[in-house]
Amino acid sequence: MSSIQISIVIPVYSSADCLEELAKQLAEVLDPLNQTYEIVLADDCSPDKSWEKILDLCKIYPAIKAVHLRKNYGQHNAIMAGLNYSSGKSVVIMDDDLQHDPVQIPVLLNELKKGYDVCYARYSSKKHSWFKNFGSWFNDKVANIILKKPKEIYLSSFKAVKREIVDEIIKYQGPYPYVDGLLFRVTRNITQIIVEHHERFSGKGNYTLRKSLNLWLKLATNFSVFPLRIATFLGFLSSGIGFILALYYIILNLAGIKTPAGWSSLMVTVLFIGGIQLVSLGIIGEYVGRMFLYQSREPQFTVNDVINHSNR
Repeated sequence: MSSIQISIVIPVYSSADCLEELAKQLAEVLDPLNQTYEIVLADDCSPDKSWEKILDLCKIYPAIKAVHLRKNYGQHNAIMAGLNYSSGKSVVIMDDDLQHDPVQIPVLLNELKKGYDVCYARYSSKKHSWFKNFGSWFNDKVANIILKKPKEIYLSSFKAVKREIVDEIIKYQGPYPYVDGLLFRVTRNITQIIVEHHERFSGKGNYTLRKSLNLWLKLATNFSVFPLRIATFLGFLSSGIGFILALYYIILNLAGIKTPAGWSSLMVTVLFIGGIQLVSLGIIGEYVGRMFLYQSREPQFTVNDVINHSNR
């Protein structure tokens, strides 16, 4: 049995300027709790000096456990790496840029003591760009359908999770993890609290349109066949429109009304049906591709180095 009571898991990417202040604030919050803790920093092969900064912090803070990934896998893969190397009875997942206030950690953990398996932090107001706020809103609406998530629960990246739930979700070995989807697979005993959201401590955010689309695809294709049902619906819809148009032109001919000659209507119909077919094939291909990568055992992450107090 681990003697660690609290694990703080943080995916790190291009945040060298934030890490020193992050470690300082975490120590100020966690030391007075009189509970054993560890801070697991999973560096997602940052292109800046993040790993060097983490190594320096390991010499100052014995509670830091550093995990260095061999290449950039993405935020959720880095979180899964951190969870695999965590050992606390309660685990807090948060970002590396201090937009999540460490002061709220005891409040999140207190909800677990009340019997909840997971506690999300919901922001009273978000300090993200409009683009990221829109992406979060869209992802939330999709999660309501695919994960059957309660509408009042906001899928924040700042959350506390019980050890037994963490042990269940890290059993997933696929190359495209989505942590919140895995949590909702395991439990529905979930709550949330309202917290303040801060401006990024330093630098710019790393979330791009491509990363947002990748996150949505993980949610859409890893946890539901709903997109396939949409494709089926669109297929029936296009077939129905084609059938109605055919009847319409037959009736016009029987009534002696000549239809306008030309290729415009034909091209519109072909493009409409062809577009739906391509979308449907793309959705099916996404599922088949993910199945192939899963069966070929593409790694979820690979670790280059692990540094902690016990092996220094």
